[in-house]
Amino acid sequence: MGIVAGLDSSSAFTRIVVCDTDTGAVLRQGYAPHPVEPKATEVDPQAWLLSLGEAAAGGLLEGVQAIGVAAQQHGLLPLDGQGNLVRPALTGNDKRAQVAAADLVDGLGGREAWAQAVGCVPQAAQAVAKLRWLARDEPDAAKRTAGVLQAHDWLVWQLLGRPARRTTDRGAASGTGYWSAATGFYRPDLVELALGHQVALPEVLGPSDAAGTTPEGLLISAGTGETMAAAFGLGVGVGDAVVSLGASGSVMAVHHEALADPSGMITSFADATGMHLPVVHTSNAVRALRGTAQMLGVDDLAALSDLALTSTPGASGLVLLPYLEGERTPQLPHAAGTLTGLRRESMKPEHLARAAFEGMLCSLADALDVLRGRGVEVRRVFLLGAAAELPAVQAVAPALFGTQVVVPQPAEYAALGAARQAAWALGVARGALAAHTPPAWQGASAQVFEPGEELAVGQAVRQQYIATRDEIHPGAFGQGA
Repeated sequence: MGIVAGLDSSSAFTRIVVCDTDTGAVLRQGYAPHPVEPKATEVDPQAWLLSLGEAAAGGLLEGVQAIGVAAQQHGLLPLDGQGNLVRPALTGNDKRAQVAAADLVDGLGGREAWAQAVGCVPQAAQAVAKLRWLARDEPDAAKRTAGVLQAHDWLVWQLLGRPARRTTDRGAASGTGYWSAATGFYRPDLVELALGHQVALPEVLGPSDAAGTTPEGLLISAGTGETMAAAFGLGVGVGDAVVSLGASGSVMAVHHEALADPSGMITSFADATGMHLPVVHTSNAVRALRGTAQMLGVDDLAALSDLALTSTPGASGLVLLPYLEGERTPQLPHAAGTLTGLRRESMKPEHLARAAFEGMLCSLADALDVLRGRGVEVRRVFLLGAAAELPAVQAVAPALFGTQVVVPQPAEYAALGAARQAAWALGVARGALAAHTPPAWQGASAQVFEPGEELAVGQAVRQQYIATRDEIHPGAFGQGA
């Protein structure tokens, strides 16, 4: 038996879990907020180290033999030739690079060219767009930039004492916009297109590789981005999709190959195991529920859920297209939400509440169908986020998604995934595990919901939604979702 730790450095806090290497059982935990604004767009990364130190206080890491690091994605830390920061780190929250991202799309010849090159179309959050923004808006800083890292890369580098070798992993690299999950190689020409010159890029490690060992003998695994770590912590595999219910939504699935999507709706990430994580984002998810609750004067989402369950499937003919902030899937950036099917008998609070839940979940089912349409197998769906606990979500989702729905109990899945990676690297280093076989930790405790007899009714509701969507936004999905 051994002990490993997983560290999750998000945009707002550091969480550390210390786990048994054989079972994954959590032995102890630590937490500390970052001493920065949660939505800060520029950060002195020393704040991450201060938070890390506070979270690890009190001997939390005593006896730990290996550490894995997961961290917020899409940040950019530009370094000079000596490895010092040229300017504060740019975080994924920073949207100033939207125009730069559009410039890059045009610069390479369009969305399809980017999809073929690196599996994604540039977005403001990605490192490649931030490099273009730096070149345009801070040219002096851009000229001094000799190397670039992301948050997890930088933290690993710091823990190892800033060695000459800098590393990353497939998961984090796949979010930069200049590394291809399909080929496994960087595209330095895209860095030069963005920044105007070449820079040193971190070595991309394999899933079970170690980034190095500290002078004290502590092994540091490759680390990864939060999304990939959470998937690994959940234990998802081929046939599994993960639907995340935040203000916006995301749908990702484990797949055996990278997907190039000319429409740009699919972002082709690599995962933390050697597989791939195609992701589809929606601009609207829980914000549709919150807006409906506010419109109805309902106190909270739990009350909205109770109200919705007094209605019936199909919400008495009401259909809500929840495109309140425009939409990414389908690509309708300037759309507004639409409520149809108003009749005297349908104009009741419970029907609008039901339509909000059905509309949100049908929109996410559209995103699932984008993946299914590209050959991604979906046998079960993991639902994440506080809204996944709502009875109305649990009652409606299985029939609308057409598959088993799993609602894991809340846990620190990104930190757990980082710890599992640390156990993998430690096992490989000791000859106890194969490089292609991660430790078989116990899966997440969860509630499981089946479509059952509601499947036919749910699919009728879904078809009602699709018909309304296609009437109001014809051609939004080409030949349909």
